[in-house]
Amino acid sequence: MTDPLRLTGISKRFGSVVALQRVDFRVAPGEIHALLGENGAGKSTLMKVAFGLTRPEAGTITLAGVEYPFVTPVIARRHGVGMVHQHFTAIPALSVLENVTLAAGWRPGRSAWLRLRDTMSEAGITLDPDTRAGDLSAGQKQRLEVLQALAGKTSVLLLDEPSSVLSPPDAEALLDLVRRSRDRGVAAVLITHKLGEALEYGDSITVLRRGAVAFTGPADQVTRHVLIQHMLGDAPPAPVTPPRCNPGAVRLEVANLSVDPLGGTGTGLRQATLQLRAGELVGVAALEGNGHRELLRCLAGLVPSSGGSLQRSGVVSFIPEDRTTEGLIGEFSLTRNVALIRGTPAPWLAGPWIDWSQASQHTASLLARHAISALGPDALAGSLSGGNQQRLLIAEALARDPAILIAENPTRGLDVQAATLVSQRLGEAAAAGVAVLVFHPDLDELLSIATRILVLAGGRLHEAKVGATRDEIGRLMLGEPDAA
Repeated sequence: MTDPLRLTGISKRFGSVVALQRVDFRVAPGEIHALLGENGAGKSTLMKVAFGLTRPEAGTITLAGVEYPFVTPVIARRHGVGMVHQHFTAIPALSVLENVTLAAGWRPGRSAWLRLRDTMSEAGITLDPDTRAGDLSAGQKQRLEVLQALAGKTSVLLLDEPSSVLSPPDAEALLDLVRRSRDRGVAAVLITHKLGEALEYGDSITVLRRGAVAFTGPADQVTRHVLIQHMLGDAPPAPVTPPRCNPGAVRLEVANLSVDPLGGTGTGLRQATLQLRAGELVGVAALEGNGHRELLRCLAGLVPSSGGSLQRSGVVSFIPEDRTTEGLIGEFSLTRNVALIRGTPAPWLAGPWIDWSQASQHTASLLARHAISALGPDALAGSLSGGNQQRLLIAEALARDPAILIAENPTRGLDVQAATLVSQRLGEAAAAGVAVLVFHPDLDELLSIATRILVLAGGRLHEAKVGATRDEIGRLMLGEPDAA
């Protein structure tokens, strides 16, 4: 049978940065091909070439036996290629139905509604067709991306970190959907930083390193250790251990705090009570839609409460889950993004005037101190890899000398090394006396860094007992308050 997708000798540069170097990549009919690599290794760029979003400087793209020097998204969709992007592409002001209709090229009307219903039923995804995309949670937005890619006759599905914002049950359900699609003959490319996902769901695995193929072969003939060696080229990073905690003064205290559901979906937050002390790194565990978004944003001062009391002591820094819609503006320079993040007061502000030279120097110092790979403070934020974007957000959050740091899924979409560095930065902040509160959908990662764990279920906040096991905390997340 003809391969649904074959890339041959693909090369691409962005200025002086080599993104891809003569890459060969093929997807066999009805296989799941996992694509691994560090942030900036070229994974997303390669898939954008395949889908027609990026034009290569050399090489060919072959879709269902038809060879092209480059393709457009229209050509790719015509050959049955669908793509789930790493960053959300839905138009926030449009509804779920309108976004899927636009992506699929359907004629608006009742027929589009019926086709969306059928697509959701087949995919096992439930979303309100009339809800605005901008009102969806991160997990719901990812499900919308999948619907957009599946709308129409899809023969090969390109998935760029599809499970990075999903709870473990939702991620498993999504990947099971990909596996069922494979069994029906739909091939898939699965970009992931989770080695377990690649080994469990992949039939083949390719590793990119610095824009070139470092390894390709059957998934059942390679080990996790070998994959890490191919990804990093050296010894894997040391595991992060929870910081020693000597709690200091109370930095944040809430009593009976309630917050209405964001976007009108989920449970919101119901009468939560907690204290956060200097030097603590407290983890928040929750399944999607159980109140963690409302809790974190209210504590950070971004949304109002609907009841209860909230007291903070000192500056609060917030690191959002979605760095491309809440954290950075891709079309702005790094300096302008840093200035927007800092707001007021800032050392480069004098009344209504901005000293851009001073803001640029500050941004340059962040790049140097935090090993952020960028062409300079004038580079566009959209030109950075996901890992470097996240480093910039964390660097500026810490540069404010916060008393409280609130981070929402801060390692989302990052490779092993970048995620480890982020976790180390959070631990260092706690060790320096910052009160740190972190939400992460990966319970194992949360247990590796947190000094104690808070669990949200049904909008209710519970604290896991000291030494609670992963299973006990998991049962708390499912609404069994006596589990831990």
